[in-house]
Amino acid sequence: MKEIQILDKKFREFISEQDIQERIKGLAVMINNDYKNKEVIFIGILNGAFMFAADLFKRIDIKAKISFLKLASYSGTNSSGDVKNLIGCNDDLKDKSVIIIEDIVDTGITLEYIINGLKEKDVKDIKVASLLLKPESYRKSIPVDYTGFEIPDNFVVGYGLDYEGFGRNLSSIYTLL
Repeated sequence: MKEIQILDKKFREFISEQDIQERIKGLAVMINNDYKNKEVIFIGILNGAFMFAADLFKRIDIKAKISFLKLASYSGTNSSGDVKNLIGCNDDLKDKSVIIIEDIVDTGITLEYIINGLKEKDVKDIKVASLLLKPESYRKSIPVDYTGFEIPDNFVVGYGLDYEGFGRNLSSIYTLL
């Protein structure tokens, strides 16, 4: 089992690059089937979802656009519970189908914040695609329509997820030892 160190923390490989890519292919098939003959705007949530958004979007074969929204809610290895909107989405979303692309849904606070903001823009419908979901810590009732992996309530890094800004470039996902 692969182990790495990022700053003062040690991690072990949890989900391999191959497993991630296989699951993304499956999620793309589901989305392509669900939105056949429809137009969709994907909104990737930065910074963490950039790798997932890119790999998923490459496999989308429906009429689609992608945009990004930058938010922050983590401090170190803990969710702060406070969401800061840093950079907004400039697309006209009125009467559009939107799929939010998240790297991880933890408590659901950030997801709720995003969805409330999108509802103010009079979108037609909203779906959520998240590479990771932590059911043990999820406190909201918003459905996560396309889930890559359900994981325990452990801190993870890699494939876009970071620890103090480091580790996003890892092709696998690692869990804290």
